[in-house]
Amino acid sequence: MNRFKAVALLSLLTALVLWLGQAIGGQSGLVMALIFAAMMNMGAYWFSDRIVLRMYGAQEVSPTNAPWLYGIVQEIAMRGGVPAPKLYLIPENAPNAFATGRNPAHSSIAVTEGLFGTLTKDELTAVIAHEIGHIKNRDTLIMTIAATFAGALSMIANMAMWSSFLGNSGSSDDEDGGSSPLAGFFGILIAPIAAMLIQASISRSREFLADEASAHLSRNPLALASALRNISSHTQVAPQPLGSPSTAHLCIINPFSGGGLSRLFSTHPPTEVRIARLEELACRGVGADF
Repeated sequence: MNRFKAVALLSLLTALVLWLGQAIGGQSGLVMALIFAAMMNMGAYWFSDRIVLRMYGAQEVSPTNAPWLYGIVQEIAMRGGVPAPKLYLIPENAPNAFATGRNPAHSSIAVTEGLFGTLTKDELTAVIAHEIGHIKNRDTLIMTIAATFAGALSMIANMAMWSSFLGNSGSSDDEDGGSSPLAGFFGILIAPIAAMLIQASISRSREFLADEASAHLSRNPLALASALRNISSHTQVAPQPLGSPSTAHLCIINPFSGGGLSRLFSTHPPTEVRIARLEELACRGVGADF
């Protein structure tokens, strides 16, 4: 169901981009929106991993620097049937981790320095398994596409808004392929919000899948439940200063999360719900017979 939901929401994001382009600029606007989204996706596909690693100040770790951690990564990757990802260390005390890369053959896992002082070896293994689950499920690519489409919608809406302010909103007659000032105005206001909601929903569904993958790969669902509990409690006390809310969907726990209305736009399910699901998996014996 989570996989089907992700495909359906990605399709809805694509349709939203095309609808906004046509609503603002008619047939030519639709074509321009399609070209714009394709260019952004190509750039994100090839360069997003390097951009986000640099944003967090991550440094690549060699096998000689952390042989025991490399051993965990190698073992879990072998169980998952994917190439072992590169390993990066983020100079940050707040515990967190994320995976990035365009496919399993070009993937990386980054962990913060604070993760080592916060988690036990079993918990750290479960976190690594969660991130390798993202890689195995190609979530890094899916979420990059979702984030890119959401960004494209926001940029198109901003461009259209400034264009209308400058008195150059474009033609609204039938010759332009059906552009509509009312639909364009509605799209400028609503489309970016809808895109953020869709992106967040996709991200939440992928987190559940990665949690389940960790339960199988680490053979210990309760270790990930304990790790999530520890990371969440540290994040609430001292939020992570590095990075950006635009990359929050990558982290195992959202380091910029809030309460109230912001939960609608949260890129992660509530931690207590994730823990409850993992405890249910443990009761069912998931991972014990991997």
